[in-house]
Amino acid sequence: MKFASHMPQALEQAHAAAQRGEVPVGAVLVGADGRVLAQAGNRTREWSDPTAHAEIVAIREACRLLGSERLPGARLWVTLEPCPMCAAAISAARIQVLYYGADDPRMGGVRHGARVFDHPQCHHRPEVIDGIGAEESRLLLRQFFQKRRVDGRLHD
Repeated sequence: MKFASHMPQALEQAHAAAQRGEVPVGAVLVGADGRVLAQAGNRTREWSDPTAHAEIVAIREACRLLGSERLPGARLWVTLEPCPMCAAAISAARIQVLYYGADDPRMGGVRHGARVFDHPQCHHRPEVIDGIGAEESRLLLRQFFQKRRVDGRLHD
């Protein structure tokens, strides 16, 4: 199978999330056959659901579509380093490869913080490739939070 980056679509989802007033994180989940199974942006505010991170929404949709709680061979593209909750879901879904853009030193759960995949109780460790689209992801997040601070709407 020929390699194709799905980070541009993940960034589109992040931009759409920002337009909805959500933290701009986007995800694209690709099946083992290379077909896009799900695309999502954060929806925590819209759905009043703290678990509605882009990764979780995409994983839920792909699992529903395939009728399975596991996604072996799948590849997940996400604009920001997944938090510990999302990293645990990635492991539970048995996603083969995680590609992410910007590091998240404050809330990340892959290279920073909890380092979920390094924990001895982690059942499945995906291959992790970081830094893809990192600059655009960082810029989008920076602009989003700067605007919220100026508007006085920062509640995170």
